[in-house]
Amino acid sequence: MRLFQLLLMALALILISPAVSPSVFAQTSEEISEEALQKDREIQQRIRKLFGEIPEFKDTWVTVRAGAVTIRGTVLDLEQVAKAEELASRMDGVVVVSNLLNVETSVEKRITPALERFQDRVLQFVSLLPIIGIGLLVLALVSFVGFAIARLENPWDAITPNRFVANLLRQLVRIAFIILGLVLALDIIGATALLGTILGAAGILGLAVGFAVRDTVENYIASVLLSFRQPFRPRDAVRIGEHEGFVIALTARATVLLTYDGNHVRIPNATVFKGVVTNYSLNPERRFSITLGVETSDLQKAVDIGVRVLRDLSFTLEEPAPDGWVDSVGDSAMNLWFGAWINQNETSLVKARSEAIRKIKQAYDAENIGLPEPIFRLRFDDGAPVAQPSTPAKRKTPSRKKAVGKDDDRTERDVSPDKIIEQKILDEEKRNGDGGLLDAEAPQEME
Repeated sequence: MRLFQLLLMALALILISPAVSPSVFAQTSEEISEEALQKDREIQQRIRKLFGEIPEFKDTWVTVRAGAVTIRGTVLDLEQVAKAEELASRMDGVVVVSNLLNVETSVEKRITPALERFQDRVLQFVSLLPIIGIGLLVLALVSFVGFAIARLENPWDAITPNRFVANLLRQLVRIAFIILGLVLALDIIGATALLGTILGAAGILGLAVGFAVRDTVENYIASVLLSFRQPFRPRDAVRIGEHEGFVIALTARATVLLTYDGNHVRIPNATVFKGVVTNYSLNPERRFSITLGVETSDLQKAVDIGVRVLRDLSFTLEEPAPDGWVDSVGDSAMNLWFGAWINQNETSLVKARSEAIRKIKQAYDAENIGLPEPIFRLRFDDGAPVAQPSTPAKRKTPSRKKAVGKDDDRTERDVSPDKIIEQKILDEEKRNGDGGLLDAEAPQEME
């Protein structure tokens, strides 16, 4: 009975509740569909407007349904295909992008844009010709001013007495004015951003070239340092490593020597800077030495005669005085050493040594002091016993023949400097200019 009452009450509630019409649900569904379509239209319009501003996408069209974007049409390359998909996916409300673009294969459509771009650039260049002309004129004027300033003797010669450094400063001034003119010209044309690209490329190119010509750069830097230090001057007699001769010039790459035989020797400046340099001309006083072997029992007499002869020569200096001593014991002689000083500016070292040897030889001949001859002892042994004398035989000194054509000329020979090599140096200076980077008036390095 109670269950029956509950069922009646439930039925009464259903009957008295207001009825809901099915049209309400249909109306709500229509409102939601219309809102989604409006949103799709907005997305479609935005994408089409965006693509319309890009010439590469003029042959494309876009449709949007429920947030799904479909792109159709043709483009010129695969990069534009990816670009279109990326731009469409960035729009608000886009759920997914379906990229159905194709790459254009028509030759005409692919060449026409390139020709149009080339034509536009040519027209743009022609329109810029007056401005480019003004920029080039400014560049030429600024460069001319820089070159005119660099040609002046002052203040560059006054800043530094070194001619090479002065020329280097002039070159830096030229480069600075060229760069200034280039900056002004590019600023007038409106292409200052190009300057950074040019300088960057020049830096990379300079680094590569620097590695490729490392030896040349090393020689150039060495030439700068040598021009500062001045270890020698033009016409100086020097020895650099195994090479010996007179300095003709110091160039930006090498040091040029004229050997005593008249040959040219070019030594890289890097080798000169790092090597051992002997300058024979830096000190005008120079000593020559002689070593003679004599055969006499009175060695001190032979030494005194040689020193006296050197002292009596007109071209040897009194101070420092000539000297001599017993130097060593040879196989068949006693070796004597003699030395004397001369003034290189007035006397040839080679001629002075030669004349000293001749005069000492004359003095030894006058005192019957002989020069040694090699002695050989021969033994013939056929295996037979050799009888030994009871009394040792007295050794005889082998007799020597007197020299044939004895030198009796007591006059002193000419020992002045060689004029032939001096004339050759003068001829080289006339033909090739002066000492290059060397300055004959600049102080020489003494340390």
